[in-house]
Amino acid sequence: MRITDILTQNSRLYRDKIALVERIPARSARKELTWHQFYTMSCQLANGLWQHGIKKSDTVVQLMTNNLEWLPIYFGILYTGAWAVPLNFRFESDKILMCARTAEPKAFIFGPEFIEPIDGIRQELADCVTLWIFAGPKETCPDWAVCFDTFIAGQKKDHPPEIDAGPDDDAALYFTSGTTGAPKAVLITHQNLTHACEVENRHHGQTHEDVFLCIPPLYHTGAKMHWMGSLLMGGKCILLNGVKPEWILEAISEEQCTIAWLLVPWAHDILIAIENGTIDLSKYRLEQWRLMHSGAQPVPPSLVERWKQYFPCQAYDTNYGLTESTGPGCIHLGIENSHHVGPIGKAGYGWEAKIVDKQGNHLFANETGELIVRGPGVMRAYYKNDLATKEALKDGWLYTGDIARYDKDGFIWLVDRRKDMIIYGGENIFPNEIENFFLTHEKIKDIAVIGVPDERLGEIPAGIISVKPHCMICEQDILDFQQALPRYKRLRKIFFGDVPRNPTGKIEKPKLRRLYAEDKRKDPQKLMH
Repeated sequence: MRITDILTQNSRLYRDKIALVERIPARSARKELTWHQFYTMSCQLANGLWQHGIKKSDTVVQLMTNNLEWLPIYFGILYTGAWAVPLNFRFESDKILMCARTAEPKAFIFGPEFIEPIDGIRQELADCVTLWIFAGPKETCPDWAVCFDTFIAGQKKDHPPEIDAGPDDDAALYFTSGTTGAPKAVLITHQNLTHACEVENRHHGQTHEDVFLCIPPLYHTGAKMHWMGSLLMGGKCILLNGVKPEWILEAISEEQCTIAWLLVPWAHDILIAIENGTIDLSKYRLEQWRLMHSGAQPVPPSLVERWKQYFPCQAYDTNYGLTESTGPGCIHLGIENSHHVGPIGKAGYGWEAKIVDKQGNHLFANETGELIVRGPGVMRAYYKNDLATKEALKDGWLYTGDIARYDKDGFIWLVDRRKDMIIYGGENIFPNEIENFFLTHEKIKDIAVIGVPDERLGEIPAGIISVKPHCMICEQDILDFQQALPRYKRLRKIFFGDVPRNPTGKIEKPKLRRLYAEDKRKDPQKLMH
């Protein structure tokens, strides 16, 4: 089965049921699409692309922020047999150009936010891009592009182009976030995508009646693959534009959402708003909210414990995955194990997992090594990068680059990214362990730990600390608090400032290293309000 077959089926089974709702709280706006409207829009785009010469195995770039048309456009591309290439909407012109040169798209679909950056690079893509489609208001469409509504007008609505394609055909190129290096192009298949649907549904038991709240960017595998569990059952999805705690709770209350996937910073902000009285939970209808799950980064156990205090009747799950594993689900805690807070869990549905040393030998309880996974969601390859593919894929196993360990019960604990490890006087320090410790402090909102060069010790651990609103903390408070840590894990430099995170919640450590580790003259700020 191809992923598009599920949409075709949903249009037939749930024709006039609501499939997608877009909420824009900042403008008090709300729009919706039925499953049939979703399908017909995708068919119209597919037929238009097909008539323009877009065929199987061509590539079409999609650069858009979340909106009601995002998913119909994505499926419209897939219906042609072409590869969808969703790009990170935070990429600047140089990275957009780099990704486009790798993908060599014949068509480029973009939103109104990207007119200027694309106009600056489009001449450099003239050798491959023959069609620019503007997914925005007709009156703001640049003269070198065709408006999406105009492009699909008059195209066939009842069925997409007939193509010879199957589950093993390639479907999409996803670029990694680039948090530990330049983005790499991950080639995934229709089988990868359909397996993501099955994994998510097996893990969280979505039914047709469930309502899924989707906030993260759709260009990323995480948000979309979590939604795919609802796609499989024809369930409703709420696309929320905005991450303010009150907007999230209003959406859950007014749309009667039953499942929400929240990044760690958003869950953290909700808890802070509850604790400081900004949010009164009694004003919202939340009794139907049956599951909150999180992932995309290590989830601090202290956050989950605090969450359960306010939402004791909710199920909880932790999810782990990579772009290379077609998103989350290769490892998950499991709703039935939510009492076991801390680890990322065990191998997910259809997946295998091992922790190995540098020679590839299987490690056991409390031995730290690299997490590797194998299953139907493993990418085809890094596109146009044979060396990186050879390093990541060995005998069907995907080497994740993440450092992990088993506990005595067989649960996997994510220790840290291999590239983020700090080598301090010969000792290996994993920043995530220190970050989790400091997040138990009642005044600390967020923290990032990085290695700062040191002539004698190689690297020393430094902490960039963000303080909760209306709280005051100084360097001595941090020094006193960390006495509970082993001496070698204690921070040797302390900075107070913002902790930047990308749209999927991961700390942007390369940016912090440029700001702090590469400037030895920077002095710690002693006090932060």
